[in-house]
Amino acid sequence: MPLSRSPGSSAPGLRHVVTRSLSTEETTMADHRKLGRELGLFDTDPLMGAGLPYWLPEGAVLRHTLEEYIREAERQAGYRHVYSPVLGKRELYEISGHWAHYSEDMFPPMELGGEEVVLRPSMCPHHALIYRSRAHSYRELPLRMAELGGMYRSELSGVLGGLTRVRAIQLNDAHIFCTEEQAAEEALAALELIRRAYRALGIAPSRYRLSLPGEGGKYAARPGMWRRAAAMLAEVLDGAGVPYEKGEGEAAFYGPKIDVQVADSAGREATLSTVQIDFHQPERFGLHYIGPDGAKRRPVMVHRSVIGSVERAVAQLIEVHGGAFPAWLAPVQVVALPVSDAELPCAERFVRRCLDQGLRAEPAGPERGSLGARIRAARLVPYQVVIGAREAAGDLVALRLRDGRRPAALPAAEAVRRIAGVVAERGARLWDGEAG
Repeated sequence: MPLSRSPGSSAPGLRHVVTRSLSTEETTMADHRKLGRELGLFDTDPLMGAGLPYWLPEGAVLRHTLEEYIREAERQAGYRHVYSPVLGKRELYEISGHWAHYSEDMFPPMELGGEEVVLRPSMCPHHALIYRSRAHSYRELPLRMAELGGMYRSELSGVLGGLTRVRAIQLNDAHIFCTEEQAAEEALAALELIRRAYRALGIAPSRYRLSLPGEGGKYAARPGMWRRAAAMLAEVLDGAGVPYEKGEGEAAFYGPKIDVQVADSAGREATLSTVQIDFHQPERFGLHYIGPDGAKRRPVMVHRSVIGSVERAVAQLIEVHGGAFPAWLAPVQVVALPVSDAELPCAERFVRRCLDQGLRAEPAGPERGSLGARIRAARLVPYQVVIGAREAAGDLVALRLRDGRRPAALPAAEAVRRIAGVVAERGARLWDGEAG
């Protein structure tokens, strides 16, 4: 599924929650490239190459948590996950139409054993082959196939930037093989899955766009196909009750699409999520299913991406939240702050309790500075747990929420239980006494 269209600093200390205290203005106004490096989430190195960022440990946690969320959301929605290679023969992309319509965005072929092999620019041809590898009855449809996998785009160096435009992409992609009668319903369900994910991630679309073909030869020529697919997607948008705009010349080469647009801190728009209806590739690959009358019939392919590329999704999360991620996404969810060395064993036991409940927690002892300095350094962590002499004696904790609230001292076990309960909801709230 095609997406819409600097040297780094050294890595900070990896055990620190943040390398320094960031001002409110910085966390709300800095773009993801600056803030992501300061928070130790990702970086680049000229020896790896432009447009090829690497993930530092806390960034890897954020990315992994996001990937786990989307896989589980897809599983609950009836998707089956597959893996496919990041390489394919040039012939594969000639059949799909990518070579004719999209080759300028692909890396050059590599000679391998007398064959030309290409880094894939899209997963849809691979999923078409997986579908084609087995016979299918109409009773199996819709067949929802998902993959979180790598793909590659030969982006020009002048457009590369942070995580939003990269050359190696981890894409949350899926293809639904269904009857034509099922296509609109499946596209509508995919759009609702996107909307639920945005609520969980705490981000909002800037607008919805129905992307249609424009002039020129970059689109597969089938006027009837385009009209049918565009009408279905318009029906989906109307059924979802969302306002949208039409964008001429923004379609994929094989069909129209719904683009869910987001805006960065500078107001620049990018496509994060898409839903597409495709009559073209099922025909190119000779896909079929056996209908109730025993005859072969052509399926429709619904392409959809809930969070788009993981890189672009993380960039959006950094900019929207300024590093203060929802509790379930935060790289460090709980930091235990012993007042003195005497309380350090209690803090370490509390951290162990958190880890046993699946929370991401760490201690921050006096070796990191005064209590005030440690609180400021950990200000983006959702839960700060202060343990002084009184708390240590009674197996209590004094809880500080990231938003400044301080619930009454709690037994350590209850604090862990309540934090774990809020995190498990994957919502925006920090405490179980608040609405929403």
